[in-house]
Amino acid sequence: MNRRMVLYVVGTVIKIEAALMLLPLITALIYKESCSSAILVSIGIALVTGFAMTLIFKPGSKVIYAKEGFVIVSLAWIVMSLIGALPFYISKEIPSFIDAFFETASGFTTTGASILTDVEAMSKGLLFWRSFTHWVGGMGVLVFVMAVIPSVSDRSIHILRAEAPGPVVGKIVPKMKQTARILYIIYIALTFIEFVFLFAGGMPLYDSIIHAVGTAGTGGFGIKADSLGSYSPYIQWVITVFMLLFGVNFNLYYFMLIRKFRSAIRNEELMTYGVIVLFSIVTICVNITPLYETVSESLRHAAFQVAAIISTTGFATTDFNLWPGYSKTLILLLMFIGGCAGSTAGGFKISRIVLLFKNIKRELQKLLHPRAVATIRLDGKRVDEKTISSLGAYLAIYALFMCVVVFLLGFDKFDLETNISVAASCVNNIGPGLGAAGPASSYALYSPFSKVILSFTMLLGRLEIFPLILTFSPSTWVKK
Repeated sequence: MNRRMVLYVVGTVIKIEAALMLLPLITALIYKESCSSAILVSIGIALVTGFAMTLIFKPGSKVIYAKEGFVIVSLAWIVMSLIGALPFYISKEIPSFIDAFFETASGFTTTGASILTDVEAMSKGLLFWRSFTHWVGGMGVLVFVMAVIPSVSDRSIHILRAEAPGPVVGKIVPKMKQTARILYIIYIALTFIEFVFLFAGGMPLYDSIIHAVGTAGTGGFGIKADSLGSYSPYIQWVITVFMLLFGVNFNLYYFMLIRKFRSAIRNEELMTYGVIVLFSIVTICVNITPLYETVSESLRHAAFQVAAIISTTGFATTDFNLWPGYSKTLILLLMFIGGCAGSTAGGFKISRIVLLFKNIKRELQKLLHPRAVATIRLDGKRVDEKTISSLGAYLAIYALFMCVVVFLLGFDKFDLETNISVAASCVNNIGPGLGAAGPASSYALYSPFSKVILSFTMLLGRLEIFPLILTFSPSTWVKK
């Protein structure tokens, strides 16, 4: 274990976080808000900590292997959440540090679950920081580090594999740094395009920025009590489209840029994603039509909520907790499915589901033809057995972890429907659940114990479980 390199990179991340806090500081100063002093103090703490770590732990070797990659990612995300909570706590706009940590972890992991009961009472500077954490966490701050920091080894593919969602992660160009830069350029471009559409549609400048970064990171923190319910149908449709776009594998956008349209459009994961979205919108629309005045209104709400849940963004235009049983059940299933691998969305991922069904089909074929040699292919390419094996392990630990979280939440007073949906929402980084944690409610009534559990559940879900487990495993730190 290259401990010095681990702590050096974490220190670098803290310094970057301090720089990122300048944006909410500027926002607070523009609106002449008192929270600016709390943000400034937080920046000072982050800078002192970051510079101390990079000076004390300057590494002799800058090589990063798989073990270091997992640990760097896990520690960086935990420390980012702890330091990112300081502005909320120091300003006393969130008086409890556990609540502030929950809110910040929810932001960086792009979950969007909130403990705030009156979001409109928050200062604009801290609301900006709250939503901006979505944008930072959406693509991954370690991907940003690889893109801009020259001192990180190009073997940092191990960092990308530990941080990026999905069963298979690789480079889209030979150099890792170039891959990271391309991904961020696409990310920034899509965010800006959405901002333009929102602003052109009459949404105020501040609101347009907040919702553009929130959609890009598939986060879902709103700045109004009804999330997006009070905005125009045009605004809701624009955000619906972009939520779906940010749930798509970013590699496909790169293929489109270099005119490999066939590779992008005929992608199996994308086609499955489209079928699931279309089926869900149509059937939910039919199911909820009696609740609304027109079919177009039903279609808009159905499309928005399907996009919000499958992309794990978590915005809301209506309280889907009041929908019929079929629609609520389908929404709960979409929470588990999630978006595409290589996107900013959370969830189990469409690619894993496709591979899972292909593996089931292969096992059934083996029962009929025991001697046959069957390979699993995705987009015409053979998927190695190591990936299939890790998929089975991930599914098992995913299910076990869900059960553990639901069990621990049982110590609180909420019903089983609420606890199951909350566990699903946090591990899949969605935000709203069902029952007492529906889109019209918050997580404020959960106990401090449950909030700590859910904070780490969100982190585990964003990092897809393994990195955080390996970080806290004693064998990871043993010298060999």
